[in-house]
Amino acid sequence: MGPYVITFLIMVGVFMVGCFAFKLPVGVSMMIAALCGAIEGGLGLQTIRMMVEGEFGYVDTILTIGCAMIFMKVIEESGALDALSSLIIEKFHKRPAILLILIMLIIMFPGMITGSSTAAVLSAGSIMAPVLALMGLDPVTSGAIISMGALLGMIAPPVNTAALIICAGIDVPYVGFTGPLALITFPLAILFVLMLGYKQARNLNYETLKPSLSKLDETRKQYGLRIYLPLFVLLILMVIFKILKLGTDIGMPLMFLISAAVGLFTGRKINVLKMVPAAIRTAAPVMGILMGVGMFIEVMTATGVRGLVVTSCLRLPSSFWLLACAISIPLFGAVSSYGASSVLGVPFAYIYASLLGGNSVVVLAALSLIASVGDMMPPTALAGLFAAQVTGVEKYTKILKRCVIPIIILLVWACFFLANSKMIGRLF
Repeated sequence: MGPYVITFLIMVGVFMVGCFAFKLPVGVSMMIAALCGAIEGGLGLQTIRMMVEGEFGYVDTILTIGCAMIFMKVIEESGALDALSSLIIEKFHKRPAILLILIMLIIMFPGMITGSSTAAVLSAGSIMAPVLALMGLDPVTSGAIISMGALLGMIAPPVNTAALIICAGIDVPYVGFTGPLALITFPLAILFVLMLGYKQARNLNYETLKPSLSKLDETRKQYGLRIYLPLFVLLILMVIFKILKLGTDIGMPLMFLISAAVGLFTGRKINVLKMVPAAIRTAAPVMGILMGVGMFIEVMTATGVRGLVVTSCLRLPSSFWLLACAISIPLFGAVSSYGASSVLGVPFAYIYASLLGGNSVVVLAALSLIASVGDMMPPTALAGLFAAQVTGVEKYTKILKRCVIPIIILLVWACFFLANSKMIGRLF
């Protein structure tokens, strides 16, 4: 057994022991695993530098997630999210299929702007859970819809953290992803929400639902259209700087902060001194995982373990590449979907984008979709565990079982894009 293999097994083993035996946070377990790998790998005094560099490896993504959560807290506490929920239920209660699709989009929205499935579940998912229950959906079904919406939201444009990580690994700019990411996620979102929820929601009785929505209606009627102003501001900034590319891009973190500042004056009063720390606390687990992933990957690279993983992938027979991609990335995602994107997403991106001459943007979009499944894999299972909490399901495994068929469909869909990236790339 080579030294690289021993280092890799020690790192993975320490991580597993930290998560399962000591119940440590995922980010802390990854930090300890990286430290043990650095010591065993003989990095010596370089260990401190590697850990610090790794910790700041995803600082841009961490800033984006933190600022996005501040924005989400603002529109949540100002009443904008409540008003939007009330509006779509009032307008579309006679069309349960359209109503379910719109609810799915609301669940996805926080993930779309943060690149985090956790943000989607804890913000919009927690608000939509009671609405889904009022529509007649059982808790397990509601949890499955929220989980799958969170997975697809973290991959949908404009912010896809997994794709950003792979881009950094193969030196590809995060440009031109909006179309492919939309094509790869929104059809699945529509399919899954109807497949999971339409049977129970088609007999929706709006009259029984109406009293429960009275508080949401009051918010919308009290503040009128101005309550949606933060959302409009964010949309306009994205169009100006991301789509039309007018002037120098101010960056997503600043866009979120500007939109959040507007939201302070458009709805219910917000205590900024309480709201901002609460938002950061909500985002802290995801930011901690990113720091841990950065240290873990930095040590893997410095000790040669990452090279071992990459060469092992490249040595596989070409007929097994697609299957290996669909299995190994989600399983490694049990550590972290972000870690899976960096460790396994990069070599597979190299295979399909460089060796096979595929469209790099479509390849990365497909790989990021496969990596998202890691957020349903135990022990971390961020999307599934939090969805169980907000819907009151005691055992997360019930939600996972309900999501098995959608996950298989998702993997097949992603593999189709991966295998046909050159053809699909011509559409954009």
